[in-house]
Order: sequence, then structure tokens, then C-alpha cells
Amino acid sequence: MTSLAGRVVAVTGATGLIGRYLVRELVARGARALAVVRNPQRAPAAWREKALAHGIDLREADLADTERLARAFEGADAVLANAGLISIGNESRDALVRANVIGTRNTFAALAQAGVRRAVTTSSTTVYRRKARGAYREDDPLRDARDLTTPFGYYATSKAAAEREAWEASRRFGIALSVARPSGVYGAFDAHGVTAWFARVMRPRLFTVFPTRLHVPCVYAGDLARAMVTMLEREVSVGRVYNLAGEPEIGFTELLAGYREAGGHAPRVVLPVPVPLRYAFDTRRAKDDLGFQNRPPREGFAELLALEREG
Repeated sequence: MTSLAGRVVAVTGATGLIGRYLVRELVARGARALAVVRNPQRAPAAWREKALAHGIDLREADLADTERLARAFEGADAVLANAGLISIGNESRDALVRANVIGTRNTFAALAQAGVRRAVTTSSTTVYRRKARGAYREDDPLRDARDLTTPFGYYATSKAAAEREAWEASRRFGIALSVARPSGVYGAFDAHGVTAWFARVMRPRLFTVFPTRLHVPCVYAGDLARAMVTMLEREVSVGRVYNLAGEPEIGFTELLAGYREAGGHAPRVVLPVPVPLRYAFDTRRAKDDLGFQNRPPREGFAELLALEREG
């Protein structure tokens, strides 16, 4: 294992859900974090103050601008290529391709220009081509354009194409690459993903509806960040892909129970609506190589709520 203490690591999308946890984990391990964001002035003031207090270098760059990305990466020993566009059916195909596919292409070209030869990139478990049964393994086939049938498939297809871009660029430029495939990430300060949806459903005081029999094994962002930063420390992860997901038996019903146990507000009446859908992801590789563990929902939500109270 290589310690990150004193090493310089850049994080793209540093003010987003996963990015905040990645920066937090790097600081905890003694690394110097370069927080690469599209518009530093739009970052919350409290976040910028804490970044300054922890010696985090805030750098401005956009995924569309290779030259500025390269300047933002100057001096970095490694990059956590995390920026991208998250969508659940509400973004156009062109927007997703620009952010996720072309953005990945530009990021790796910038890595090469800046002389960075180590990267971890954030993908998604949505990249897998659907199969009838069984847990998805890292070597299962990925989606391509032939799998795109509805707007809900645009995001998944764009992430699969982005992964291919990353691997091709890593070979072309000689960049040691690891890929994280998280499932249903929940965490503090989430504006667009699972937690944002969850917060909207829980907002009413008296009554809401909630899906049951829906098993998308979600991962807590803190545990995801710990695994991704560990990839930088362990040589075994170079050239490998990792599913980072919850246990198959932990579905949305268990998430709701954990949220309530952690002290989260829930309406007095929660009407269950059956959504018979089940996914499972094999995480044995991440557990063996990285020591990955996804904490129970009660523990994840307890930390999430504490972080949001701290601002």
C-alpha cells in the first residue's frame, strides 16, 4: 500500500455529492486535495470556508475545456475523475454525451498534458446490459447504442460509453486507471440523486407514498469515497473495475427504516406502493482488494443528517 499522506490529488466535480466525500476522505488521510470545479463562486460559502481552513486548493475548470483542465491538474500525483451529469430520465441525450462521454475524453487528454499518470474514475452500475437473473459481475457486458430504447436509458448508455473512453485513453496515454461502479449513491447535500428524491418523498408532514419490493442496493457516499481513495493506495486496483453497492437484501424499505431510526423526518402515514424490481451486484472483488464495506442504512443516514446539520 502507498500512503497518500503529503500526496497531491485532484478531484473533479468536487462540490457535488460524491466529490465532497472524496475531498473529505483525502483530507482525512493527509493528502493535499485540489478541488476542481466549474464555477468556484457557486460553491456554498460554508464549503469554501472549510476548504480554505483545511488547505484545499480550489481550482476552476470545465469538462469542455481541455486546456483549463490540464492547468487545474498541474502538480497532481493522481486525479479522481468524478465530474459528470447524473440523470434519471430528465436530461437530453446530447447533454449526457457532452458531459459524460466528451467530458471523459477531455479529462484524460488533460491528464496526459499535465503529466498525471494515475486516475480513478466514477462510473455506474447502470452500465450493465440487462440480464434475466443473477448478480451483475464486473466482467458482464456493458450497454451500447443498441440498448438505448427510452430516455431512461440515455444516462446508462452515456456512462458505458464514458468508461470505454477512459480505458482507451488510459492505454493511449499510459495512465494507470481504476474504475468505480457505484449503485444508487445516497449522502449529504445531494441535489439530484437518490437522496434528493428521498427528501422530496419524506417532506410532507402527514402523508406520502413510498415504493416497496424495490431492491436497488444503494451505497452510502462515505463508504464509496473510502473505497475510491483506497484504490489510489493499492496497486492491485490498477486496471480493475469495482462494483460498489449495498447488500442485495437492503432495498428501499430498509432505507426508509434506517432513515427513521437515524432520526430523519417521515410523514405520519407512509402508503406502500409495490414496485417489484430487484438488482444485485457482486461486490466480492471490492471487499477482497479494498476492504470495502457499506454501512447499514441507519448508520449512513445518521452521518448524513449530522453532516447536513453542520452545513
